[in-house]
Amino acid sequence: MDRITIQNLEVFANHGVFPEENKLGQKFLVSAELLGDTRKAGVSDELKHSIHYGLVAGEITSYMKAHTKKLIEAAAEELTEHLLFTFPLMKGIVLEIKKPWAPVGLPLETVSVKIERSWHKAYVAFGSNMGDRRAHIEAGIQVLKEEKRIRLGRISDMIVTEPYGGVEQEEFLNGCLELDTLLTPHELLEVLHEAERREKRERLIHWGPRTLDLDLLFYGNEILETEELAVPHPEIEKRLFVLEPLAQIAPYKVHPVLNKRVKTLLEELLEKTAACGGK
Repeated sequence: MDRITIQNLEVFANHGVFPEENKLGQKFLVSAELLGDTRKAGVSDELKHSIHYGLVAGEITSYMKAHTKKLIEAAAEELTEHLLFTFPLMKGIVLEIKKPWAPVGLPLETVSVKIERSWHKAYVAFGSNMGDRRAHIEAGIQVLKEEKRIRLGRISDMIVTEPYGGVEQEEFLNGCLELDTLLTPHELLEVLHEAERREKRERLIHWGPRTLDLDLLFYGNEILETEELAVPHPEIEKRLFVLEPLAQIAPYKVHPVLNKRVKTLLEELLEKTAACGGK
C-alpha cells in the first residue's frame, strides 16, 4: 500500500505510570505512516480521494490529550484503532509514540513504542441443521455485526446441503460471508465461538448436528497452524457446501497454500464428485 507520513508530531499529554506524569504531563512525539491507495488522489488532484493528514494530525493530538493511559503501549493500541475507525480511506497504520522525558534516571534520547495495525479481509463459513436453522444463522451474523472491530461484507445465499462426515442427521443450511476486521485470527475465532455459544452449540459428536457452526476459512493470505486454529481451513477444497457459497462472493480468492482460485477448487471438486457418481 502507499504511505503518507507524519513525522514527530509534538503532543503534550498526561500518559504515564507515575502520578506526577498524570498530573504534570509531558511531551510526546508521534509519527505515523498512513497506509492506503493514493492513486486516485494523485490522478485527480482532489483532496477528497486522499487521507487528510491535517485532520489525522489533529485527531492524534486531541485523542492523546483526552485519553490518558499508564502505558504508551495502551495509548498506541487505542489510538491506532480510533484512527482506523475514523478515516475510511486508511487501510492500515504504522504508529510510533516517543517519550523523550521517560523517567528512567538514565541518559537516553527517547523511549518509544511502534506498532502496525490494519484491516484484514477474512471469510467465514456458516451452517446449521437444528431447530430454526435460518434463525440460528441470522443470530450468529448479528453477533458479528455487533463487534465494532468487524465490518461485514458480502453474504452468500443459504443453500440446503447433505450432512458431511458420515453422521446420520438432518440437512444443513450453509453459506459463507466476507468481513474486514482489526481482530487477530485468534481474537476473531473467539468471537465466532461466542456466537456459537449464544445459540447453545454443543460439541458432542464430531461432524454431528449443531445449532450453529462458524468456521474461519481465510484470514487475508495468512498461513497459520496452532492447537486452536488452522488458517486456511484445512478442508476447504473437500467441501462443496463451503466452495459453492464461497464462489458466489469470492470466486477469485486465491488459496494461499494450494495457489488456486476458489472457482477452480469448486470446478475440480465438482468434476471429482461427478467421476465418483455424485458421492
